[in-house]
Amino acid sequence: MPTLYLIDGSALAYRSHYAFSRTPLTSPSGQPTGATFGVALFVNSLTSRPDLTHAVCIFDAKGPTFRHEIYPEYKATRQKMPSELADQLPGMKEMIKAMGIPTLEKRGFEADDLIGTIAIRAAAEGFDVFIVSGDKDFGQLVSSKIHLLIPKGKGEGLEIFDEAAVEAKWGVPPEKIIDFMGLKGDSSDNVPGVPIVGDKTAAQLINQFGSLDEVLSKAEEVTKPALRRNLIDYAEQARLSRRLVTIDTSVPVSMTSDEFTFRIDDTEKLADIYREYGFHSLLAKLDAEQVEDSSDLKYKAVTTEEELDTLIDTMKKVDLLSVDLETTSTDPMQAEIVGFSFSFNNGEGFYIPACLGYFPGLEGETGRLGQDITAETRWVLNKLRPLYENSTIRKCGQNLKYDALVLHCHGIKLKNIASDSMVASYVLDPTRRQHNIDSLALEHLNFKKIPTSDLIGTGKKQISMADVPLEKITPYACEDADIARRLCILFQKQLHEGELANLYRDLELPLIPVLMEMEYNGVALNVELLESMSVEMGEKLDGLTEEIYRLAGTQFNINSTKQLQHILFDKLQLKPVKKTKTGYSTDVEVLEKLASQDPLPKTLLEYRQLQKLKSTYVDSLPKMINPVTGRVHTSFNQVVAATGRLSSSDPNLQNIPIRTEIGGAIRRAFIPEKQSQVLLSADYSQIELRIVAHISGDEELIAAFHEGRDVHASTAARIMNVPVEMVTPEMRRSAKEINFGVIYGMGDWGLSERLGIPVNVAADFRKQYFETYPGVRAYMDGIIEQARRENLVTTMMGRRRFLPEIDSTNRNIREFAERTAINTPIQGSAADMIKMAMVRIHERIKELPAKMILQVHDELVFEVEREAIDEVKTAVKEEMENAMKLKVPVVVDLGVGENWLEAH
Repeated sequence: MPTLYLIDGSALAYRSHYAFSRTPLTSPSGQPTGATFGVALFVNSLTSRPDLTHAVCIFDAKGPTFRHEIYPEYKATRQKMPSELADQLPGMKEMIKAMGIPTLEKRGFEADDLIGTIAIRAAAEGFDVFIVSGDKDFGQLVSSKIHLLIPKGKGEGLEIFDEAAVEAKWGVPPEKIIDFMGLKGDSSDNVPGVPIVGDKTAAQLINQFGSLDEVLSKAEEVTKPALRRNLIDYAEQARLSRRLVTIDTSVPVSMTSDEFTFRIDDTEKLADIYREYGFHSLLAKLDAEQVEDSSDLKYKAVTTEEELDTLIDTMKKVDLLSVDLETTSTDPMQAEIVGFSFSFNNGEGFYIPACLGYFPGLEGETGRLGQDITAETRWVLNKLRPLYENSTIRKCGQNLKYDALVLHCHGIKLKNIASDSMVASYVLDPTRRQHNIDSLALEHLNFKKIPTSDLIGTGKKQISMADVPLEKITPYACEDADIARRLCILFQKQLHEGELANLYRDLELPLIPVLMEMEYNGVALNVELLESMSVEMGEKLDGLTEEIYRLAGTQFNINSTKQLQHILFDKLQLKPVKKTKTGYSTDVEVLEKLASQDPLPKTLLEYRQLQKLKSTYVDSLPKMINPVTGRVHTSFNQVVAATGRLSSSDPNLQNIPIRTEIGGAIRRAFIPEKQSQVLLSADYSQIELRIVAHISGDEELIAAFHEGRDVHASTAARIMNVPVEMVTPEMRRSAKEINFGVIYGMGDWGLSERLGIPVNVAADFRKQYFETYPGVRAYMDGIIEQARRENLVTTMMGRRRFLPEIDSTNRNIREFAERTAINTPIQGSAADMIKMAMVRIHERIKELPAKMILQVHDELVFEVEREAIDEVKTAVKEEMENAMKLKVPVVVDLGVGENWLEAH
């Protein structure tokens, strides 16, 4: 028996919009896609139901209906559709059609009436009908052939309502739903009903008297005075309400049941839509055909010297050569090379094994960092060296910093990096969550790559890439090189179209070898100092533990959230600040607020910070030392932060506290490797404030920097109306919070929280601030307006950040986007500045006895031979201060020391 699903499209769109309103999604072009994605997920789940043979998705048409004619206030209380949802509707409908379900709407009629008409007609034709909607009005249509499917909350599926279920839910059978609704009304549609009549009363009255007409005609028999009076006074309103909720089942609908047959006619079109919206998971599920048949791909293993020589001769003549390595580890400092892959034409790739015994060799040897290198690997490396180090051959690939570092560890320099698909993807959309080659291939090329797990497995059964047979690794490796090249060519065009080519070419690409070399350089550690710190911190933690037990009045598991909740809120009766799914929160923000009520929260904060720093740095850093180099090699992440900032991992150096005693002690453990060396720290002074002065053009702020004033003291004097010499340290601290708070879009409440002052005082501070620096206020207003107009903001070098949330009807989301719009050009320009400085410094000091080893926030750290320190200081200062020209002086603070703390 055929089954027809009638989907209430308007209700589904609203439901999906609000489901994703707190975590808004955007397409690669920056357009809102949350509602569309929610609809796609729902329709996908619906079409997977085995009984679905026919379906149609029905939307409300714009304009009034007959209900507005008989009751002008109908739906008058509804808010206007959010713009970010309205903008998605046309594309959403096209997507639904591509998913195999036709859409329908008709001017002058609501979706309810179209659904009702089609449901009655289809049931008469022998269909089983399912109405997919949460609207209780549809209960009036339920019969032996028509069912109601109501979506449950949180993606828990659909609840089926037959006649018995309708009566169990609302207390009346389907045929009496309109009488029931006539009495109780419907606030969502502004259907008035009878005042003080709710669900329970309406059902009782209908069951007692039989129908709405009987209820109204026998209203005098109702015993409750207020209810009796309202039934008499509002009888006509009840009849009007019944008419408003009655679904019209005689709408002229020209589409026939055959036109509702579910089928996907054009899988490629649906795949294109998913790619356009960035729906990677749905694209993968669609399992669309690849760009070309695998039989069309020319992937070949090179296993003889003659083949290798021929290939090398060919590659020497190509314009763009894609390179990739297969290795045994994701850590480039530990990785052994398994093979080399290359591509220089679409659909072609060549794989050269390095350790499978195909090439002649003598005895093995050890690489620079202790990797086992067979003579065969060294022989192949030496054959390929002229290619890698040829500066006239343009190289491309995916995440080339990794490949360049592995090659560097084997004594080979990868020269002329012309394109990197991962970095290009990041420049095009820095807010994108992933830039891995699998997702990029699927989205941009409709190519489903071979998963790495297909070769090496997962978990305990995972094998080494070195153990994968040649016939399996060859297509995988060739695919990597081939796809990376195609992506690079595609992205290059998009970068030019988006006016991002200069940023990519002049900044991000030259930065790759800089970061690679910094990772290779690493940094030396004073292990003895860290070990003694660990002992001291352990003893202090023991003391804090005893103090916590004393303040709590009992022993408990300090690291157990549940037990801590009991101590704080049950035993000590402290006032909770906020609640989570598992009870009252005990996070840092909460403990800071509770500290004014009791000494225990303050002690807990000290314990947590000490414990985290001990485990994250003091105990972990020695374990991260490379056994061969004796140094720690952090990874610098180029494609993570949406602002353009670099980050680091393994270890994350960004999170070492700057101004605390413990943070300073950890920095003391970072040292030069040799007695003949020192560390040089170069730190931009108030760079973000200087950029604010530049881009806002505020005359007072510009003058303050040109005159070399203490900007924080100057701000304090102006907003607090005192002479500069009368500014106290506390006043300066408050002004500093305001200066930097403005950069992050901090409002009155946020400032009051930071300074511990009343909101009205904070508001007055901000008012005085903007009167002092009117150009800053104008910048903030202007950049928010620009973001609303263009849905993006840019840095001084043209880096883009999409902000579709700027038009959100959700206040929290919209205000976050506004703060981001204010901050991104500032923080992003600072990021661009230090990156440009790094590129130039790297080139300038390459012949000097100095190494750039760390980048943290606005600071660069170098390991320098003592006799060259003055020359290096001059070079670093000049390049940092002139990386980007501002309307104010750029100041770099230099420090030299026997460790990072001394230098900083």
